Amino acid sequence: MTHPDDKPAPGIYVLAAHPDMRHSRVNRALLAAAQQAQAGSQARIVVNDLYASYPDYYIDVATEQARLSAAQLIVLLHPIHWYSMPPLQKLWLDEVLSFGWAYGPGGSSLGHALAGKDLWLVASTGGAEETYHPQGYNRYFFDAFLPPYEQTAALCGMRFLPPLLLHGAHSQTPDEIAAHAEIFRDRLLSYPQWSELEELDACPQCTVPADERPRQGA
Repeated sequence: MTHPDDKPAPGIYVLAAHPDMRHSRVNRALLAAAQQAQAGSQARIVVNDLYASYPDYYIDVATEQARLSAAQLIVLLHPIHWYSMPPLQKLWLDEVLSFGWAYGPGGSSLGHALAGKDLWLVASTGGAEETYHPQGYNRYFFDAFLPPYEQTAALCGMRFLPPLLLHGAHSQTPDEIAAHAEIFRDRLLSYPQWSELEELDACPQCTVPADERPRQGA
């Protein structure tokens, strides 16, 4: 029996972006894990394979914004390509997180659609973890490549959660990939009962000046 004080579990929107998902080992397993979680979530989890949904790169902005509005946790699931995200995921950000909807002048009704939500990066790298080191061929610790994600979250008033990473994707065994995918599935199903959430700072405030963009027709 449902208690009258029980709150519905918060919505989750998983955006999976891999240009060749059929031949992916790690991301295909993670997508399947998310879909398994979706099947057992009573519709609170929505999973979208971006390259399958938008093979022509024509993004349905209204649909995407509606899905974001309904979710509390937004998950970016993709491999790291050239120290960033795949191109369709970047295009999705450009078109969906628009000025006046996802961010905008402080103190107005604009740009607050995502405020208070959580953004979670679930990513894989081809290089092993030790390659992300000043003495490795990637020259930097992996955290050095996270500021664009962190600031995207901050500008939209979202809290950036600690990423779930799998390094050395090409060398992982099937058992290791399956174990990692199971962790991902369990985390989706258990959100927001994550112990570390209590230790994270609240969503930052990035006030955008009212004159940041010219008026229509100016």
